[in-house]
Amino acid sequence: MRASYDRIGVDYSDLRKPDSRIERVIGEALGSARTVLNLGAGAGSYEPADRQVTAVEPSVEMIRQRGASAAPVVRGCAEDLPFGDQTFDASMAILTVHHWADKEKGLKEMRRVTRGRVVLLTYDPSFRGFWLADYIPELVTLDEARMPRMTDYEAWLGPVEISALPIPHDCSDGFLCAYWRRPAAYLDPRIRAAMSSFWALGDLSEGLRSLERDLDSGAWAQRYADLLDLEDRDLGYRLVTTK
Repeated sequence: MRASYDRIGVDYSDLRKPDSRIERVIGEALGSARTVLNLGAGAGSYEPADRQVTAVEPSVEMIRQRGASAAPVVRGCAEDLPFGDQTFDASMAILTVHHWADKEKGLKEMRRVTRGRVVLLTYDPSFRGFWLADYIPELVTLDEARMPRMTDYEAWLGPVEISALPIPHDCSDGFLCAYWRRPAAYLDPRIRAAMSSFWALGDLSEGLRSLERDLDSGAWAQRYADLLDLEDRDLGYRLVTTK
Protein backbone atom coordinates (compact mmCIF):
# COMPACT_ATOMS: atom_id res chain seq x y z
CA MET A 1 0.00 0.00 0.00
CA ARG A 2 1.43 3.36 -1.05
CA ALA A 3 0.53 6.08 1.39
CA SER A 4 -1.35 8.96 -0.19
CA TYR A 5 -0.23 12.37 0.99
CA ASP A 6 -3.56 13.79 -0.08
CA ARG A 7 -4.73 12.04 3.12
CA ILE A 8 -1.59 12.06 5.23
CA GLY A 9 -0.91 15.68 4.33
CA VAL A 10 -3.76 17.15 6.38
CA ASP A 11 -2.15 19.29 9.14
CA TYR A 12 1.25 18.06 7.91
CA SER A 13 2.91 21.48 8.06
CA ASP A 14 1.96 21.80 11.76
CA LEU A 15 3.34 18.40 12.74
CA ARG A 16 6.38 18.17 10.48
CA LYS A 17 8.29 21.37 11.21
CA PRO A 18 11.84 21.31 9.84
CA ASP A 19 14.52 20.85 12.47
CA SER A 20 17.26 23.48 12.24
CA ARG A 21 20.04 20.97 12.96
CA ILE A 22 18.95 18.70 10.13
CA GLU A 23 18.45 21.74 7.93
CA ARG A 24 22.05 22.80 8.53
CA VAL A 25 23.41 19.38 7.51
CA ILE A 26 21.38 19.41 4.29
CA GLY A 27 22.54 22.94 3.49
CA GLU A 28 26.18 21.96 3.94
CA ALA A 29 25.67 18.92 1.70
CA LEU A 30 24.29 21.13 -1.10
CA GLY A 31 27.61 22.96 -1.17
CA SER A 32 27.83 26.06 -3.36
CA ALA A 33 24.85 25.18 -5.57
CA ARG A 34 22.73 28.18 -6.53
CA THR A 35 19.91 26.37 -8.34
CA VAL A 36 18.36 23.42 -6.51
CA LEU A 37 15.63 20.95 -7.43
CA ASN A 38 13.61 19.63 -4.48
CA LEU A 39 11.83 16.35 -5.28
CA GLY A 40 8.92 15.16 -3.17
CA ALA A 41 8.98 18.67 -1.78
CA GLY A 42 5.84 18.46 0.33
CA ALA A 43 5.02 21.64 2.22
CA GLY A 44 8.52 23.02 1.67
CA SER A 45 10.51 21.66 4.60
CA TYR A 46 14.28 22.05 4.28
CA GLU A 47 14.15 24.14 1.12
CA PRO A 48 17.10 26.55 1.41
CA ALA A 49 15.92 30.17 1.44
CA ASP A 50 19.20 31.51 0.09
CA ARG A 51 19.10 29.57 -3.20
CA GLN A 52 16.88 29.39 -6.25
CA VAL A 53 14.72 26.33 -5.59
CA THR A 54 12.29 24.58 -7.88
CA ALA A 55 9.99 22.12 -6.14
CA VAL A 56 8.26 19.02 -7.53
CA GLU A 57 5.40 17.48 -5.54
CA PRO A 58 2.59 15.09 -6.62
CA SER A 59 0.10 15.77 -3.81
CA VAL A 60 -2.44 18.58 -4.13
CA GLU A 61 -2.90 18.61 -0.35
CA MET A 62 0.82 19.11 0.24
CA ILE A 63 1.03 21.84 -2.39
CA ARG A 64 -1.89 23.60 -0.71
CA GLN A 65 0.09 23.84 2.53
CA ARG A 66 3.11 25.49 0.97
CA GLY A 67 3.55 28.99 2.36
CA ALA A 68 3.58 32.19 0.32
CA SER A 69 7.37 32.35 0.56
CA ALA A 70 7.91 28.74 -0.52
CA ALA A 71 9.66 27.96 -3.77
CA PRO A 72 7.63 27.67 -6.99
CA VAL A 73 6.24 24.17 -7.32
CA VAL A 74 5.46 21.90 -10.23
CA ARG A 75 2.94 19.13 -9.69
CA GLY A 76 4.62 15.98 -10.85
CA CYS A 77 6.56 12.87 -9.90
CA ALA A 78 10.24 11.98 -9.76
CA GLU A 79 10.00 9.32 -12.44
CA ASP A 80 9.11 11.79 -15.22
CA LEU A 81 10.71 15.19 -14.62
CA PRO A 82 9.79 18.00 -17.04
CA PHE A 83 13.31 19.44 -17.17
CA GLY A 84 16.22 19.22 -19.56
CA ASP A 85 19.48 17.46 -18.87
CA GLN A 86 21.73 19.12 -16.26
CA THR A 87 19.25 21.93 -15.54
CA PHE A 88 20.11 22.31 -11.83
CA ASP A 89 23.32 22.80 -9.89
CA ALA A 90 22.09 20.34 -7.26
CA SER A 91 19.03 18.35 -6.33
CA MET A 92 17.60 17.12 -3.04
CA ALA A 93 15.01 14.60 -1.87
CA ILE A 94 14.25 14.47 1.84
CA LEU A 95 12.56 11.39 3.34
CA THR A 96 10.64 10.75 0.16
CA VAL A 97 12.37 8.15 -2.05
CA HIS A 98 10.56 5.24 -0.37
CA HIS A 99 7.25 6.64 -1.64
CA TRP A 100 8.26 6.65 -5.31
CA ALA A 101 6.63 4.03 -7.53
CA ASP A 102 9.87 3.34 -9.45
CA LYS A 103 12.78 4.31 -7.23
CA GLU A 104 15.50 3.44 -9.74
CA LYS A 105 13.86 5.47 -12.50
CA GLY A 106 13.22 8.41 -10.17
CA LEU A 107 16.83 8.55 -8.97
CA LYS A 108 18.19 8.24 -12.49
CA GLU A 109 15.91 11.10 -13.54
CA MET A 110 17.22 13.11 -10.59
CA ARG A 111 20.79 12.42 -11.75
CA ARG A 112 19.91 13.35 -15.35
CA VAL A 113 18.63 16.84 -14.55
CA THR A 114 21.42 17.68 -12.07
CA ARG A 115 24.83 19.06 -13.04
CA GLY A 116 26.36 18.61 -9.61
CA ARG A 117 25.49 17.07 -6.30
CA VAL A 118 22.46 14.91 -5.54
CA VAL A 119 21.54 14.98 -1.83
CA LEU A 120 19.18 12.47 -0.25
CA LEU A 121 17.97 11.94 3.29
CA THR A 122 16.72 8.41 3.58
CA TYR A 123 16.63 5.38 5.86
CA ASP A 124 18.77 2.25 5.95
CA PRO A 125 16.35 -0.72 6.08
CA SER A 126 19.07 -2.95 7.52
CA PHE A 127 19.26 -0.80 10.68
CA ARG A 128 18.07 -2.45 13.88
CA GLY A 129 17.80 -0.63 17.16
CA PHE A 130 14.66 1.50 17.29
CA TRP A 131 12.66 0.38 20.32
CA LEU A 132 9.28 1.04 18.69
CA ALA A 133 9.83 -2.07 16.58
CA ASP A 134 9.72 -4.11 19.81
CA TYR A 135 6.06 -3.11 20.04
CA ILE A 136 5.31 -2.89 16.32
CA PRO A 137 7.55 -5.42 14.49
CA GLU A 138 5.62 -4.74 11.30
CA LEU A 139 7.71 -1.57 10.95
CA VAL A 140 10.78 -3.66 10.12
CA THR A 141 8.95 -5.64 7.45
CA LEU A 142 7.55 -2.45 5.94
CA ASP A 143 10.95 -0.76 5.71
CA GLU A 144 12.54 -3.84 4.18
CA ALA A 145 9.83 -3.86 1.51
CA ARG A 146 9.85 -0.20 0.52
CA MET A 147 13.26 1.30 1.37
CA PRO A 148 16.12 1.02 -1.14
CA ARG A 149 19.22 -0.73 0.15
CA MET A 150 22.25 1.48 0.68
CA THR A 151 24.01 -0.32 -2.19
CA ASP A 152 21.19 0.67 -4.57
CA TYR A 153 22.13 4.34 -4.43
CA GLU A 154 25.58 3.84 -5.91
CA ALA A 155 24.17 1.46 -8.53
CA TRP A 156 21.62 4.07 -9.62
CA LEU A 157 23.50 7.35 -9.07
CA GLY A 158 27.18 6.51 -9.32
CA PRO A 159 29.72 7.00 -6.51
CA VAL A 160 28.13 8.27 -3.28
CA GLU A 161 29.11 9.13 0.26
CA ILE A 162 26.81 7.79 2.98
CA SER A 163 26.86 9.15 6.51
CA ALA A 164 24.70 8.65 9.58
CA LEU A 165 22.44 11.53 10.62
CA PRO A 166 21.83 11.29 14.39
CA ILE A 167 18.37 12.46 15.44
CA PRO A 168 18.20 14.95 18.34
CA HIS A 169 15.96 14.01 21.27
CA ASP A 170 13.84 17.13 20.80
CA CYS A 171 13.61 16.95 17.01
CA SER A 172 10.88 19.28 15.76
CA ASP A 173 10.21 17.28 12.59
CA GLY A 174 7.72 14.58 13.50
CA PHE A 175 8.90 11.75 11.24
CA LEU A 176 8.71 8.17 12.50
CA CYS A 177 11.75 8.04 14.79
CA ALA A 178 11.67 11.70 15.89
CA TYR A 179 10.04 10.87 19.25
CA TRP A 180 12.53 8.19 20.28
CA ARG A 181 12.96 9.83 23.73
CA ARG A 182 9.30 10.94 23.96
CA PRO A 183 7.47 7.61 23.73
CA ALA A 184 4.04 8.87 24.78
CA ALA A 185 3.87 10.80 21.52
CA TYR A 186 3.23 7.55 19.62
CA LEU A 187 -0.04 7.15 21.51
CA ASP A 188 -1.34 10.42 20.05
CA PRO A 189 -3.37 9.69 16.88
CA ARG A 190 -2.77 13.20 15.56
CA ILE A 191 0.99 12.72 15.70
CA ARG A 192 0.75 9.27 14.12
CA ALA A 193 -1.38 10.73 11.33
CA ALA A 194 1.67 12.61 9.97
CA MET A 195 3.73 9.39 9.73
CA SER A 196 3.25 7.40 6.55
CA SER A 197 4.23 4.11 8.23
CA PHE A 198 1.12 4.15 10.41
CA TRP A 199 -1.09 4.74 7.37
CA ALA A 200 0.59 1.94 5.47
CA LEU A 201 0.30 -0.61 8.30
CA GLY A 202 -3.28 0.02 9.34
CA ASP A 203 -4.55 -1.32 12.66
CA LEU A 204 -1.71 -1.41 15.19
CA SER A 205 -3.87 -1.14 18.28
CA GLU A 206 -2.41 -4.22 19.98
CA GLY A 207 1.16 -2.89 19.86
CA LEU A 208 0.07 0.58 20.93
CA ARG A 209 -1.86 -0.83 23.90
CA SER A 210 1.26 -2.73 24.94
CA LEU A 211 3.29 0.47 24.77
CA GLU A 212 0.68 2.33 26.81
CA ARG A 213 0.74 -0.37 29.49
CA ASP A 214 4.54 -0.24 29.71
CA LEU A 215 4.53 3.54 29.97
CA ASP A 216 1.90 3.46 32.73
CA SER A 217 3.72 0.76 34.70
CA GLY A 218 7.19 2.25 34.27
CA ALA A 219 8.41 -0.82 32.39
CA TRP A 220 9.34 1.23 29.32
CA ALA A 221 11.48 3.64 31.36
CA GLN A 222 13.20 0.73 33.06
CA ARG A 223 13.84 -1.21 29.86
CA TYR A 224 15.14 1.76 27.89
CA ALA A 225 16.71 3.77 30.71
CA ASP A 226 19.97 4.14 28.78
CA LEU A 227 18.18 6.35 26.22
CA LEU A 228 16.96 8.98 28.65
CA ASP A 229 20.29 10.79 29.00
CA LEU A 230 21.20 10.81 25.30
CA GLU A 231 21.06 14.10 23.40
CA ASP A 232 20.88 12.43 20.00
CA ARG A 233 20.99 8.94 18.56
CA ASP A 234 21.68 7.07 15.35
CA LEU A 235 18.34 5.60 14.32
CA GLY A 236 19.17 4.52 10.79
CA TYR A 237 18.71 7.81 8.95
CA ARG A 238 21.36 8.32 6.28
CA LEU A 239 22.55 11.27 4.24
CA VAL A 240 23.43 10.05 0.76
CA THR A 241 25.45 12.50 -1.34
CA THR A 242 26.91 11.96 -4.80
CA LYS A 243 30.65 12.60 -5.11
